[in-house]
Amino acid sequence: MKIIGHRGARGLAPENTVAALRKGLEHHVDMLEFDLRVTKDGVVVLHHDAALKDPNGNKLQVAETDYKVLKTHKPDLATFEEVLDAIGHAVPLYVEVKGGVPVKPISKIIKRRLEKDWENDYFLLGSKSQETLRELHAALPDIRKVVIEPWSGVRAHRRAREVNAKIVAMNQRWLWWGFIRGFKHSDYELYAYPLNDPVKARRWAGWGLSGVVTDYPDRFEK
Repeated sequence: MKIIGHRGARGLAPENTVAALRKGLEHHVDMLEFDLRVTKDGVVVLHHDAALKDPNGNKLQVAETDYKVLKTHKPDLATFEEVLDAIGHAVPLYVEVKGGVPVKPISKIIKRRLEKDWENDYFLLGSKSQETLRELHAALPDIRKVVIEPWSGVRAHRRAREVNAKIVAMNQRWLWWGFIRGFKHSDYELYAYPLNDPVKARRWAGWGLSGVVTDYPDRFEK
């Protein structure tokens, strides 16, 4: 069973930051997961929500604000390229592209890395948005795709077939033993997110769970 750091290791450091990603590596994750959005001036940044909220409670829409302005409100806001330089590819990078985010700036960065010494297997590309996943598949067909599905196994399988994805990530609150065992005998890997209970994770691994996306990778160290 793969241990995947959720937004780096959001339970141990501020999420979607270089510090959180390094914390995940420190605790020997098998993959690092993080979220991407694109600023008004086309900079690809790590951020989960559509709006950035600073310590004073001010909210700025990421897609409607330039990167330098966002950076003044959140000094640890990291760009995708900064992360690739700082973290490298010690483990595969599981990149979630948020729905409605333009794919071209993201695919350009990945393609530049692939033209150097990076390989397709260093990345996984996922989204809850099927439209976004289709665009990612069209732009980068040889990189593994992850169907991120909140609750519907039927929809997840349909979405996966459309983009030739072999990995499905589902919200752990909707999973049960019969569902997990069904995946065990299919062509797909099943990841659960966010799952922070190692006892439950080990039990589910026995049923066929392939990966755990966790806020606390330290709890899963052997």
